Parts: sequence; C-alpha cells; structure tokens
Amino acid sequence: MRRGVEKESLRCDDSGALALTPHPAMLGSALTHPHITTDFSESQLELITGVNAEVAGCLEELARIHRFVYRQIGDELLWVSSMPCKLPADETIPIGSYGSSNVGRAKSVYRMGLGHRYGRRMQTISGIHYNWSLPGLSDDEHFALIRNFRRHSFLLLLLFGASPAVCASFVEGRPNELQPLGDGTLHLPYATSLRMGRLGYQSDAQASIAASYNGLESYAASLHDALTRPYPPYEAIGIRNLGGEYNQLATTLLQIENEFYGTIRPKRVIRPGERPLHALRERGVEYVEVRCMDLDPFEPLGIGSATMRFLDIFLLHCLTRPSPPDTPAEIAALARNQHKTAAAGRQPGLTLERDGGEVELLDWAGEIVAECAPIAECLDAAFGGRDHAAALALARQRLAHPDTTPSAHVLRAMRADFAGRFSAFTLAQSRAARTRALAQPFTPEEGERFRFQAQESMAEQRRIEAANRPDFETFRVEYLSPEHLTVQPAEALR
Repeated sequence: MRRGVEKESLRCDDSGALALTPHPAMLGSALTHPHITTDFSESQLELITGVNAEVAGCLEELARIHRFVYRQIGDELLWVSSMPCKLPADETIPIGSYGSSNVGRAKSVYRMGLGHRYGRRMQTISGIHYNWSLPGLSDDEHFALIRNFRRHSFLLLLLFGASPAVCASFVEGRPNELQPLGDGTLHLPYATSLRMGRLGYQSDAQASIAASYNGLESYAASLHDALTRPYPPYEAIGIRNLGGEYNQLATTLLQIENEFYGTIRPKRVIRPGERPLHALRERGVEYVEVRCMDLDPFEPLGIGSATMRFLDIFLLHCLTRPSPPDTPAEIAALARNQHKTAAAGRQPGLTLERDGGEVELLDWAGEIVAECAPIAECLDAAFGGRDHAAALALARQRLAHPDTTPSAHVLRAMRADFAGRFSAFTLAQSRAARTRALAQPFTPEEGERFRFQAQESMAEQRRIEAANRPDFETFRVEYLSPEHLTVQPAEALR
C-alpha cells in the first residue's frame, strides 16, 4: 500500500479572523511548489506529502512541512477545524493568486467561478484528502472499491467527523436548521460532520449528474456529459462581466473535473496540460482520493496514525467485499444516508437506508468493523506489532460509546472550557498546535532544503510566465475543448 495526504488549513490572525494577507513569499510559489500551495483562497494553505510506504513516514513528512510553514507565517495561525474561522463579507474573501501565466490565470478564474456558483464561504471549508493506492489493481477493482466506499463511508463520518458546530458568520443570511450553542456559535446536538452535510460541499446542480461508478466507461461518460453540458444558471453568469473580467472558465455544469464533489474520486497523475478525464481514459485509475475526512482539532497535524491505519483497513475491506453494481435509486439513498449521518450520526436509534429497507446505523457500522478484523490481523502479521488491531479497537470503542467520537469530544470541550463558543475553542487548539510545532526540532539542514525548494518553485513560475503562449482566451478555449477529454492537447498548451 501507498498513501499520501493533502491537508487544507485556513490562515487566521491571533483573534481567529481570516488572514487577508497574500500567500507568504517565503513559502514559495503556490503554482509550482510540490508540497505547499493554496486551495480556493489565498488564505487557505494546502500542504501535500509525497507518496509514502509507511504511515509513520507520511506523518513525519507532514510534520516537517508544518514546522517550516509555522516558521514563515509570523504571528498567524493555521485554523485547526474544518469549518472556517471568522469570515469577512463574501466578496472580501481573497481568491487564490497564481501569477500571470495562462495556467496560473486559469486556476484563479476557476476559483472565481466557484465563488459565483456556490459562494466563497462554502469554499473556505477545509479537510484532509487521503490518497491511497495498491499497485496492480485493475480499473474494475478500483471501481468496486469505490462503490463499497460510497456505501459505507457513513462509518467514517461517525468515527472521525469533527465538525458539529460552526461560527455563526459562516451561515449569515442563509437559511439553516442549526441551533444556538454559545455566543456566535451554531450547532446540531448529534452532528458528526457539518462539512459533509447540507451546509458543506453540496450542490443542487451537481445532484443532477448522478455519476455511475460501475466502471471506468460509465464514470467517464457521466463526467464528460457534465463537463460539456451547458447549464442555464451558469450561462446567465457568463464567461466575462461587462468590464471584460472573467467570471468563470466555462458555462457548463462543471468548469473542470476538480469541481465534481464526492466522498471519493478515482485519480491518475496527469501530464503537463492534460485533462484529468483524458488521463483516466487513456491510462486507467492509479489511486483513489478519499475526500470525506474532517480536520481533527485534537490532532496537531489534523490526522493521526490510528486514523490513517483505520483508513487502510477500511479501504482494503471495501476492495475485498462483494460490490454489486450501483443503481440510480441506490445513489440517491446513499446521498440521504450521508446527510443523515452528517447531521445526526450520534442520535440514538438513527436508521439508514439499505437494500430498500431501514437498518440502525450502529448495527450496520458494527457489522463493517467486525468484518475488518481479519484484515487488521493480516496487516499486523505483515508489518509487526499491534497498531492495526489498536486502530480497530478504538473504532469499536467509539461505536460502543458514541460520546467518545471526535464530534462529541468537540462539543464537550466547547461547553466545558469555552462557554460553547466554537471560535474560542478552535483558536485555543490552533495556538496549541502552533506552539507544539515550533517547539519541535528543526535543523538548519531542514530549513535550507525547504528554502531551496521555495526558491526553485519561484524560479519555475518565472520560467512558465516567460514562455507563456498563446493569449489567455485562446488558451482557455483550447484547454476546455471537448476533444481534449479524449485526446492529449497540443504541445503549445502544456
């Protein structure tokens, strides 16, 4: 097995408000740096590990990146919760900036489009993406794994969801069913992950896609349709505004592949200028990207070793269990299950839909965890120790006592020490994570390696900008050409 982590975090000031400063120059180029970039916002860091054969090595690499970042951002903090810190007016949230090259401008225009389509607030939600591969798997095996993952991912929301509350500024002016907790804080008493619920990364427009995961061909066809189908509300926004500035890359249901939301994605490393869908069609699935994991505010890195080991076990379980084809009816039921678990996963007696009937969430979760036991035993036999058994034991404990899950722990800590205030709790956790990172050893050699990498990334951005061609509008039209979803684009666009 191989795994890597992409961890998003907002930069905030010491009062817990979104930092409105540019991406720090000492971190390098957000366009070209292999490990430190930005996600939607200029204020939203994304820290990326390489591919690791061991959990411990992956976490140590992530820790090194954190140690460097904290030393470059001055008095700012990395917000340790998935739901955002205090936000300014929507139009004031800064969109990521990537320089003057065509590819850099395209990244910013894409984000502008996300802002127009879904609002900038939603895009500031952060999480952990867990990239996982097992060399030798066929496309059919990858999609069988994905189907089962989608069926069973409610378990991950219950065990690891850590966003049951939110700063009231996040939902200002929007209808919601949240309940007040402390000053400036809203929550749901049994929520596991508001990030994965109706207030999170959801889209009524995308609900019409109903992508099938029965194989690469059907999945690619669903995505191709969404990337080429005009969508009237987005046509009304238009490509450019009256002043000639770009509103979005395209008026189709999806601007580009990355806009498609989901708990898990099939992925393939792309070549320069290549469309991700073309890469999948030409060379098949290389790894899966797990996208439903919240930042854990009690873990300084946002994720811990036990969680990563459970994910390894869970993904192998999804791979090795029977995986019948999905249907439109099941796809709709899975969406309802996700929303119910996100909003009320710890509610006693909560039921989910399965095979046309109802089953208690905890009963279904217990079945899955029991089926994972032989996998954990095999992994411990292969790697030595009892780390995988311990990760599974922690999952059993949380199922037996849902008040020990991270989401319950967050609410309990907020009530006990912060008068139910989300911002005060997360700010304290963010300060503690920063203090811990700065107290860890950071050798001059490590610092020099990171500084060299930052300088190299800036030089690479300058090279790309110096070789920029053609004009941006030509580049945009050519890159988005439907034919490039099936063939590799011309060298001029790379």
